Amino acid sequence: MTQAMPGSTTPPGWYPDPSDPRFVRWWDGTAWTAQQAPRTMQYQAPVPQPRPRIDERTPVYNPFIWVITLLPLVSVIFMLAWQPEFRIITTRQGVTTVDPFSIYTPAYFLLLGSGFISYGLSVFFAYLDRQRLLKSGVERPFHWAWAFLNSVVYVIGRSIIVNKVAPKRGLWPIWVTIAVFVVSLVVAGIWTSNMMQSMYNQFGYSVTT
Repeated sequence: MTQAMPGSTTPPGWYPDPSDPRFVRWWDGTAWTAQQAPRTMQYQAPVPQPRPRIDERTPVYNPFIWVITLLPLVSVIFMLAWQPEFRIITTRQGVTTVDPFSIYTPAYFLLLGSGFISYGLSVFFAYLDRQRLLKSGVERPFHWAWAFLNSVVYVIGRSIIVNKVAPKRGLWPIWVTIAVFVVSLVVAGIWTSNMMQSMYNQFGYSVTT
């Protein structure tokens, strides 16, 4: 049994004998040889082959990956639109407090819904992005299902693999994701500060009057 396996990239080593599972046979990288040994003998397991590099002119970015990286900004925009008016109530015990239901404005539900929609869109666009990478010649690109865990996980994994097959390219989505996170953090901090100040002013005014 010395026939070659067309297109095989399996490295040389001992592998289970296709003609007799009780033995292992030496594969020289292109064809089976006559060398045979008992199955108990240690043999070399297949080694995953590195991904081949793609052409320098092949684009590594597409609209889908940019949508994934920028989607978190949608929630930031809805958060800015959410300006709850805190109502002060007095309980039966005579305690003055903030009505917890005063935060449930239409903008609040839009903010809540945008989070779920962004999550679903991230998974969908991750699938489309992976399909585009496959068509571009990227072997075994980062799987889109990681987006179910978090879109950031997909962006990082995708960028690392693309950078391997296209050196010095493919990492921009990571930097954009970091920038979006910083912007979101700053905006959230300013919004929270303004909200707490507004609540304090309304609560303090109600107590003094």
